[in-house]
Amino acid sequence: MVRLIHSPEFGPSPGVPAMKTLILVDGSSYLYRAFHALPDLRTAKGEPTGAMRGVVAMLRKIIEDYKPDYFAVVFDAPGKTFRNDWYPDYKATRTAMPDDLRLQIAAIHALVRAHGWPLIVESGVEADDVIGTLARRAEREGVRTIVSTGDKDLAQLVTPNISLINTMSNERLDEAGVAEKFGVTPTKLLDYMTLIGDSIDNVPGVPKVGPKTAAKWINEYGTLDNLIANADKIGGAVGEHLRGALTWLPEGRKLLTVKCDLDLVHRLDDLIARPGDPAVLGPLFDRYEFKPWKKELEAKLGSPMPTADDAIAPPPRPATKSYETIIDEARLDALLTLIEAAELTAIDVATLAAGSVDALSANLIGISFCCEPGIASYIPLAHGYNDVTHQLPMPAVIARLKSWFADPAKKKTGHNMKLLQHVLANHEITLAGIAHDTMLESYVLESHKPHDFDNLALRHLDLKAMPLAEVCGKGVNQIGFDQVTIDCAAAYVCEGADVAMQLHRALNPRIADDAPLAFIYESIEMPVSLVLQRIERHGVLIDTALLATQSGELGARIVELETTAFELAGQPFNLGSPKQLGEILFDRMKLPIIKKTATGQPSTDEEVLQELALDYPLPKILLEHRSLSKLKGTYTDKLPRSVNPRTGRVHTTFAQAVANTGRLASNDPNLQNIPVRTQEGRRIREAFIAAPGSKIMSADYSQVELRIMAHLSSDPGLVNAFMTGADIHRHTASEIFGVPQDQVTTDQRRHIKAVNFGLIYGMSAFGLAAQLNIDRESAKLYIERYFARYPGVRLYMERTREQARAQGYVETVFGRRLWMPDIRAGGGPRRQAAERAAINAPMQGTAADLIKLAMIAVQEWLDREQLGTRLVLQVHDELVFEVPEGEIDRVRAELPGLMTSVASLTVPLAVDVGVGDNWDRAH
Repeated sequence: MVRLIHSPEFGPSPGVPAMKTLILVDGSSYLYRAFHALPDLRTAKGEPTGAMRGVVAMLRKIIEDYKPDYFAVVFDAPGKTFRNDWYPDYKATRTAMPDDLRLQIAAIHALVRAHGWPLIVESGVEADDVIGTLARRAEREGVRTIVSTGDKDLAQLVTPNISLINTMSNERLDEAGVAEKFGVTPTKLLDYMTLIGDSIDNVPGVPKVGPKTAAKWINEYGTLDNLIANADKIGGAVGEHLRGALTWLPEGRKLLTVKCDLDLVHRLDDLIARPGDPAVLGPLFDRYEFKPWKKELEAKLGSPMPTADDAIAPPPRPATKSYETIIDEARLDALLTLIEAAELTAIDVATLAAGSVDALSANLIGISFCCEPGIASYIPLAHGYNDVTHQLPMPAVIARLKSWFADPAKKKTGHNMKLLQHVLANHEITLAGIAHDTMLESYVLESHKPHDFDNLALRHLDLKAMPLAEVCGKGVNQIGFDQVTIDCAAAYVCEGADVAMQLHRALNPRIADDAPLAFIYESIEMPVSLVLQRIERHGVLIDTALLATQSGELGARIVELETTAFELAGQPFNLGSPKQLGEILFDRMKLPIIKKTATGQPSTDEEVLQELALDYPLPKILLEHRSLSKLKGTYTDKLPRSVNPRTGRVHTTFAQAVANTGRLASNDPNLQNIPVRTQEGRRIREAFIAAPGSKIMSADYSQVELRIMAHLSSDPGLVNAFMTGADIHRHTASEIFGVPQDQVTTDQRRHIKAVNFGLIYGMSAFGLAAQLNIDRESAKLYIERYFARYPGVRLYMERTREQARAQGYVETVFGRRLWMPDIRAGGGPRRQAAERAAINAPMQGTAADLIKLAMIAVQEWLDREQLGTRLVLQVHDELVFEVPEGEIDRVRAELPGLMTSVASLTVPLAVDVGVGDNWDRAH
């Protein structure tokens, strides 16, 4: 076991004169450790600062703990070193430094210098060589050296007066520690390392030789040279490997040797920490928002320091609030004058419902406006409690405000502007000039975090917004907003507009200064929100009579399945009860237990039943019962009840700020998850119809995620398949099975189709075997053959996992950041799931960006051409339209070009268009 330091004092033995101490910090090692520890730390403007904060904090602590006489921080210089001249492939396999880390290097150097700490960056050599040279020089001058690093290569420097410390693990390596950890003494460590090689630096060792064998050989033969001289005595396959590496080993040792004789200008007297420079530190602390360190500095100086002009911080919260209620014509005139002249106005509305809002039926109770933080106005319109007074007539107020709301030149913002559009539209008010939306600003910046109003206020403004329960009560005492007193309502709704303005000022600069995020926000999320509002408003027509027929048929089949299940079980039971189901399957029928729940009970979830269904009839019946019951309850029974009596259509709500990947979600009702792989699921799509004189048209991106994979991986074989218009599954099956395409069997194509789609979702050999009902070895062989034929795909996956771990997120082709909070979780399911998600997220996210861009392009064309065609649904990679019969040929001819021209990938995009009397026939 390696010895641990329990105290920073590990000086000489009693009676031995104290030696001065030099601490050399391996800055390059600190960089990555700090970056990975604090990956998401950013300024209000969005600049990464985690590595800066981590490096400075570690340096401050080591100086405080050890109080060295001499001190230096050593960083690698950019560019190649002399080792690259010796061996061009040296470090060739290393991934590029993450952009978020690279952007912090200059600032870290500036912070180190400003603290007065000696900084050394030598071109043409590595930090290890500088550290080795300085440590050996200090040893000759009677100074002991402590090297602070996480790099094992530097352990070859250890002597009685040179030791290593890893401050992250508190591990100290002196001579005994090196021998205990590696199995060889420090003087033999270089020979040991040469045998095992260094995969990080791309320095090969002896194939199949690991630490135990290397230590055994070195201890037995004394040195690498002696081992080489006796290589013929090593038997077995490992001996063959050794003899095959004999010519390389001297080169490998040369590459791994820390050079300790550099001609450095730095002398020990140059390596003394000086006091920091407050004039430089203060602005840097402001610039990167290191407020505690700024306060600490001010405390030492005994006086506050001015804030640097270039400091980036959230806009200050207003010192006071001025909220007014508009209850007379004079104040309404003044408000109209104010918002007419304002550069941007934040708005919020109060509706009747105290809870969730039904967008198409919500009625206005009042409106608030804010043009400057801290100042807002509320116009009550429909408060209805008994003694309400002083309320301007709603029709008159709406008539005065209508032109301002409809003016695209009058810029507006707020939280969830799509919902505000609906509420105002319910009163025949058109809301134009939507410039910003704080919900979407948050979504673009931090897709993985909550985007509700209360969370944003707390997270970005350190403000606890007024709870709705404080205004309307809760439970049996809850009242509608129209019963809230005007004064209380004004405080609540004015705060909504005021905080929305403050949030916009805090969030938008971070987007504006990041070109990819600005594109996602300005060119995708904001314009597609307008398209979605129109889809929601128009709705989709359904055949309720057909659904009623299907519901009856499903009900009859469900009863049949229950009867069969009872017969197989030998008794009646509740098919929806996990407890009863477990008793039947595992206690009575003695089926194998696949996995257990958190409480230790045998699980009966979908995955378990699918595995059991491969061998037993009852689980198969249960799966079908569950599937049909869900179809009946969620769709054939519920959809007719979802028809809006006023419009005669179903109006779903598209949630734009939910999925981390950028995909839209559909709810109340969910129209995106209707199954298409089963006959019963497809039949439900038959109920989605067009109005008389129109047809349903479907436009679907073909194999879009596979095409995106080809673009991202740049694999020549995959790219060529799409460029030549091949059937990608048949083409891949031909390559993998080694047969001509016209001889690929149906099963071979089906298996490779599962591989093609499975791999982009991170499917394992186990998952593929379960899906195809084949043994795991066969599934593993399919995957290995796939990667052998398309090596670029494997490289893409490895690269993406590394990038996700390094920066905490991956990106779409367009620059959307898809955050992976669990990518650095300890081992186990969470991290594995995050790694699988990281592989698929760029493809799924890019597909989401593409379909949104397509929606925008198509809607702009329909408006420009003044056509009657309406976009009625968006489902994954598909757009569904209601098209007048006279426009069918024109729209069908135009859609593929509009949808494929929104982006230029390495491979062409393709769109399939179909037309029919219902959605199923059009698909």
